[in-house]
Amino acid sequence: MSAECSSYLNADKVLVNAFSCPRTGGDARAVYCCGFQDVKYCCDDPHSFFPYEHSYMWWLSVGALVGLSIAAVVLFAFIITVCVLCYLFISTKPRSKLDTGLSLQMTGELLLTHIVSCRGKDFC
Repeated sequence: MSAECSSYLNADKVLVNAFSCPRTGGDARAVYCCGFQDVKYCCDDPHSFFPYEHSYMWWLSVGALVGLSIAAVVLFAFIITVCVLCYLFISTKPRSKLDTGLSLQMTGELLLTHIVSCRGKDFC
């Protein structure tokens, strides 16, 4: 079994003549024409020929890297924002209980009346 790689113009616009797979002196299992429109080679995978230029794949890779970089920056900004908000929430929390406006201690005359009325009693 063999495949024919048709002639093509490489990235430098130089004509590369057609060749058959497997190539002489190459791997005997590489019976398929693989690669791109501007870079062809013999390989053992029948699904490794892509009908576009190799530079197109490079731009896909650059696009993926840019997208992943933007996603990483957004995630980092989100984490920093959450940390800052948590810090602000914890640091601005009141350290003592809130004043409800009610005094739980007896004042002046009321305290004196209570003390006088409790004299001589075991429990008051």
